[in-house]
Amino acid sequence: MKNQTILITGGTTGIGLATAQLLQADGARVLVTGRNPETLAAARATLGAKAVVIASDSGSLADAQNLGTEIKKHTAQLDGVFLNAGIGQFGPIEAMTPKHFDDMFGVNVRGLYFQLQSLLPLLAHPSAVLLNASVVAELGFPATSLYSATKAAVVSFGKSLAVELAPRGIRLNTLSPGPIATPIYGKLGFPARRRKASRIRWPRNRSSSALARRTKSPSSRASSSPPTPASSSAKTSPSTAASV
Repeated sequence: MKNQTILITGGTTGIGLATAQLLQADGARVLVTGRNPETLAAARATLGAKAVVIASDSGSLADAQNLGTEIKKHTAQLDGVFLNAGIGQFGPIEAMTPKHFDDMFGVNVRGLYFQLQSLLPLLAHPSAVLLNASVVAELGFPATSLYSATKAAVVSFGKSLAVELAPRGIRLNTLSPGPIATPIYGKLGFPARRRKASRIRWPRNRSSSALARRTKSPSSRASSSPPTPASSSAKTSPSTAASV
Protein backbone atom coordinates (compact mmCIF):
# COMPACT_ATOMS: atom_id res chain seq x y z
CA MET A 1 0.00 0.00 0.00
CA LYS A 2 3.01 2.30 -0.09
CA ASN A 3 2.25 5.65 -1.72
CA GLN A 4 -1.45 4.81 -2.01
CA THR A 5 -4.02 7.37 -0.88
CA ILE A 6 -7.12 5.84 0.67
CA LEU A 7 -10.31 7.45 1.99
CA ILE A 8 -12.41 5.75 4.68
CA THR A 9 -15.81 7.13 5.61
CA GLY A 10 -16.88 6.46 9.17
CA GLY A 11 -13.19 6.06 9.86
CA THR A 12 -12.91 7.52 13.34
CA THR A 13 -13.98 4.44 15.30
CA GLY A 14 -14.50 0.70 15.06
CA ILE A 15 -13.93 -1.00 11.73
CA GLY A 16 -13.14 2.21 9.90
CA LEU A 17 -10.45 3.26 12.34
CA ALA A 18 -8.98 -0.25 12.51
CA THR A 19 -8.82 -0.34 8.71
CA ALA A 20 -7.13 3.07 8.64
CA GLN A 21 -4.53 1.86 11.13
CA LEU A 22 -3.80 -1.27 9.10
CA LEU A 23 -3.52 0.61 5.82
CA GLN A 24 -1.34 3.25 7.44
CA ALA A 25 0.95 0.54 8.85
CA ASP A 26 1.29 -0.83 5.31
CA GLY A 27 2.46 2.56 4.02
CA ALA A 28 -0.78 4.15 2.76
CA ARG A 29 -1.76 7.74 3.31
CA VAL A 30 -5.22 7.67 4.88
CA LEU A 31 -8.06 10.17 5.03
CA VAL A 32 -10.97 9.43 7.34
CA THR A 33 -14.33 11.07 7.94
CA GLY A 34 -16.66 11.17 10.93
CA ARG A 35 -19.23 13.40 12.55
CA ASN A 36 -18.66 13.05 16.29
CA PRO A 37 -16.25 15.71 17.65
CA GLU A 38 -14.94 13.36 20.33
CA THR A 39 -14.14 10.49 17.96
CA LEU A 40 -12.71 12.93 15.42
CA ALA A 41 -10.27 14.17 18.06
CA ALA A 42 -9.47 10.63 19.18
CA ALA A 43 -8.79 9.55 15.58
CA ARG A 44 -6.41 12.46 15.09
CA ALA A 45 -4.50 11.38 18.17
CA THR A 46 -4.48 7.73 17.11
CA LEU A 47 -3.55 8.17 13.45
CA GLY A 48 -1.11 11.03 13.89
CA ALA A 49 -0.19 14.03 11.81
CA LYS A 50 0.20 12.10 8.55
CA ALA A 51 -3.50 11.22 8.44
CA VAL A 52 -6.25 13.60 7.40
CA VAL A 53 -9.33 13.58 9.64
CA ILE A 54 -12.37 15.38 8.23
CA ALA A 55 -15.70 16.27 9.83
CA SER A 56 -18.39 15.09 7.44
CA ASP A 57 -21.85 13.78 8.28
CA SER A 58 -22.91 10.90 6.06
CA GLY A 59 -26.52 11.58 6.98
CA SER A 60 -26.34 15.09 5.53
CA LEU A 61 -27.06 15.22 1.81
CA ALA A 62 -25.12 18.48 1.54
CA ASP A 63 -22.08 16.91 3.23
CA ALA A 64 -22.31 13.81 1.05
CA GLN A 65 -22.46 15.81 -2.15
CA ASN A 66 -19.64 18.08 -0.97
CA LEU A 67 -17.29 15.30 0.14
CA GLY A 68 -15.33 15.30 -3.11
CA THR A 69 -14.71 19.04 -2.78
CA GLU A 70 -13.50 18.58 0.81
CA ILE A 71 -11.19 15.72 -0.13
CA LYS A 72 -9.74 17.72 -3.04
CA LYS A 73 -8.40 20.23 -0.50
CA HIS A 74 -6.03 17.49 0.71
CA THR A 75 -5.32 15.36 -2.35
CA ALA A 76 -5.80 15.53 -6.10
CA GLN A 77 -6.33 11.80 -6.46
CA LEU A 78 -7.61 8.78 -4.57
CA ASP A 79 -6.37 5.25 -5.16
CA GLY A 80 -9.08 3.70 -3.05
CA VAL A 81 -12.25 4.45 -1.10
CA PHE A 82 -13.86 2.41 1.67
CA LEU A 83 -17.47 3.58 2.07
CA ASN A 84 -17.92 2.28 5.56
CA ALA A 85 -20.04 4.85 7.42
CA GLY A 86 -23.37 3.55 8.61
CA ILE A 87 -25.85 3.46 11.46
CA GLY A 88 -28.09 0.78 12.87
CA GLN A 89 -31.35 1.13 14.76
CA PHE A 90 -32.88 -2.16 15.81
CA GLY A 91 -36.29 -3.18 17.08
CA PRO A 92 -39.49 -5.00 16.12
CA ILE A 93 -41.60 -3.54 13.34
CA GLU A 94 -44.11 -2.10 15.82
CA ALA A 95 -41.39 -0.02 17.43
CA MET A 96 -39.92 1.48 14.26
CA THR A 97 -40.90 4.98 13.20
CA PRO A 98 -40.61 7.08 10.02
CA LYS A 99 -37.64 8.80 11.64
CA HIS A 100 -35.83 5.48 12.06
CA PHE A 101 -36.57 4.76 8.40
CA ASP A 102 -35.34 8.14 7.20
CA ASP A 103 -32.25 8.16 9.42
CA MET A 104 -31.00 4.76 8.32
CA PHE A 105 -31.76 5.15 4.64
CA GLY A 106 -30.31 8.67 4.79
CA VAL A 107 -26.93 7.47 6.05
CA ASN A 108 -26.61 3.90 4.80
CA VAL A 109 -28.12 4.35 1.33
CA ARG A 110 -28.45 7.98 0.23
CA GLY A 111 -25.28 9.12 1.97
CA LEU A 112 -23.15 6.30 0.56
CA TYR A 113 -24.49 6.79 -2.97
CA PHE A 114 -23.93 10.52 -3.19
CA GLN A 115 -20.58 10.34 -1.45
CA LEU A 116 -19.41 8.00 -4.18
CA GLN A 117 -20.89 10.25 -6.86
CA SER A 118 -18.97 13.23 -5.49
CA LEU A 119 -15.70 11.27 -5.31
CA LEU A 120 -15.72 9.88 -8.86
CA PRO A 121 -13.67 12.75 -10.36
CA LEU A 122 -10.88 12.05 -7.85
CA LEU A 123 -10.63 8.30 -8.39
CA ALA A 124 -7.50 7.20 -10.20
CA HIS A 125 -7.40 4.89 -13.20
CA PRO A 126 -7.05 2.22 -11.89
CA SER A 127 -8.56 2.50 -8.41
CA ALA A 128 -10.72 0.51 -6.03
CA VAL A 129 -13.95 1.16 -4.14
CA LEU A 130 -15.24 -0.97 -1.29
CA LEU A 131 -18.82 -0.78 -0.01
CA ASN A 132 -19.56 -2.03 3.50
CA ALA A 133 -22.83 -3.97 3.48
CA SER A 134 -23.75 -6.80 5.87
CA VAL A 135 -24.69 -10.44 5.98
CA VAL A 136 -28.15 -9.33 7.14
CA ALA A 137 -28.82 -8.34 3.54
CA GLU A 138 -29.00 -12.07 2.77
CA LEU A 139 -30.09 -13.66 6.07
CA GLY A 140 -33.17 -12.84 8.10
CA PHE A 141 -32.91 -11.85 11.76
CA PRO A 142 -35.57 -10.41 14.07
CA ALA A 143 -35.54 -6.71 14.89
CA THR A 144 -33.36 -5.86 11.88
CA SER A 145 -35.93 -5.25 9.11
CA LEU A 146 -35.04 -1.63 8.30
CA TYR A 147 -31.30 -2.05 8.80
CA SER A 148 -31.33 -5.17 6.61
CA ALA A 149 -33.19 -3.30 3.87
CA THR A 150 -30.55 -0.56 3.80
CA LYS A 151 -27.77 -3.10 3.50
CA ALA A 152 -29.64 -4.95 0.76
CA ALA A 153 -29.68 -1.66 -1.13
CA VAL A 154 -25.90 -1.41 -0.69
CA VAL A 155 -25.48 -4.91 -2.10
CA SER A 156 -27.64 -3.91 -5.07
CA PHE A 157 -25.52 -0.79 -5.62
CA GLY A 158 -22.47 -3.01 -5.63
CA LYS A 159 -23.76 -5.25 -8.38
CA SER A 160 -24.83 -2.43 -10.68
CA LEU A 161 -21.99 -0.02 -10.05
CA ALA A 162 -19.29 -2.69 -10.39
CA VAL A 163 -20.38 -3.12 -14.01
CA GLU A 164 -20.96 0.57 -14.64
CA LEU A 165 -17.63 1.77 -13.27
CA ALA A 166 -15.36 -1.00 -14.57
CA PRO A 167 -14.76 0.73 -17.95
CA ARG A 168 -13.40 3.73 -15.99
CA GLY A 169 -10.78 1.56 -14.33
CA ILE A 170 -12.64 1.50 -11.00
CA ARG A 171 -12.87 -1.92 -9.38
CA LEU A 172 -15.84 -1.98 -7.00
CA ASN A 173 -16.47 -4.71 -4.43
CA THR A 174 -18.98 -5.16 -1.61
CA LEU A 175 -18.38 -6.70 1.80
CA SER A 176 -21.22 -8.59 3.48
CA PRO A 177 -19.61 -9.73 6.74
CA GLY A 178 -21.00 -10.83 10.07
CA PRO A 179 -20.83 -9.16 13.49
CA ILE A 180 -17.56 -8.08 15.00
CA ALA A 181 -16.65 -6.77 18.43
CA THR A 182 -16.33 -3.01 17.92
CA PRO A 183 -17.67 -0.01 19.88
CA ILE A 184 -20.96 -0.38 17.96
CA TYR A 185 -21.84 -3.23 20.35
CA GLY A 186 -21.74 -0.90 23.32
CA LYS A 187 -24.12 1.53 21.60
CA LEU A 188 -26.81 -1.08 21.00
CA GLY A 189 -28.03 -1.01 24.56
CA PHE A 190 -27.89 -4.78 24.96
CA PRO A 191 -26.48 -6.14 28.25
CA ALA A 192 -23.08 -7.83 28.06
CA ARG A 193 -24.61 -11.30 28.52
CA ARG A 194 -26.91 -10.83 25.52
CA ARG A 195 -24.06 -9.48 23.36
CA LYS A 196 -21.98 -12.53 24.23
CA ALA A 197 -24.88 -14.87 23.50
CA SER A 198 -25.50 -13.27 20.11
CA ARG A 199 -21.91 -13.92 19.08
CA ILE A 200 -22.08 -17.53 20.21
CA ARG A 201 -25.25 -18.14 18.17
CA TRP A 202 -23.71 -16.74 15.00
CA PRO A 203 -23.08 -19.45 12.36
CA ARG A 204 -19.65 -21.02 12.82
CA ASN A 205 -18.91 -18.55 15.61
CA ARG A 206 -17.49 -16.02 13.19
CA SER A 207 -17.26 -12.99 15.45
CA SER A 208 -13.80 -11.55 15.97
CA SER A 209 -12.18 -8.30 16.97
CA ALA A 210 -11.54 -5.55 14.45
CA LEU A 211 -7.79 -5.94 14.83
CA ALA A 212 -7.72 -9.73 15.12
CA ARG A 213 -6.31 -10.26 11.67
CA ARG A 214 -3.90 -8.06 9.76
CA THR A 215 -4.63 -7.83 6.05
CA LYS A 216 -3.59 -5.57 3.21
CA SER A 217 -7.20 -4.65 2.53
CA PRO A 218 -10.25 -4.23 4.78
CA SER A 219 -11.14 -7.64 6.19
CA SER A 220 -14.30 -9.36 5.08
CA ARG A 221 -14.86 -10.10 8.76
CA ALA A 222 -14.95 -6.42 9.73
CA SER A 223 -18.54 -5.32 9.74
CA SER A 224 -21.08 -2.96 11.18
CA SER A 225 -23.58 -5.81 11.29
CA PRO A 226 -25.70 -5.97 14.44
CA PRO A 227 -25.74 -8.76 16.98
CA THR A 228 -28.87 -10.86 16.92
CA PRO A 229 -31.19 -9.89 19.76
CA ALA A 230 -32.17 -12.79 21.98
CA SER A 231 -35.81 -11.77 21.78
CA SER A 232 -38.02 -8.94 20.52
CA SER A 233 -41.17 -7.33 21.85
CA ALA A 234 -43.50 -4.78 20.34
CA LYS A 235 -43.11 -2.77 23.54
CA THR A 236 -39.33 -2.70 23.32
CA SER A 237 -37.72 0.56 22.27
CA PRO A 238 -35.36 0.29 19.30
CA SER A 239 -31.67 -0.03 20.06
CA THR A 240 -29.39 2.34 18.23
CA ALA A 241 -25.79 2.18 17.07
CA ALA A 242 -23.77 4.48 14.87
CA SER A 243 -20.45 4.23 13.07
CA VAL A 244 -20.30 7.61 11.40
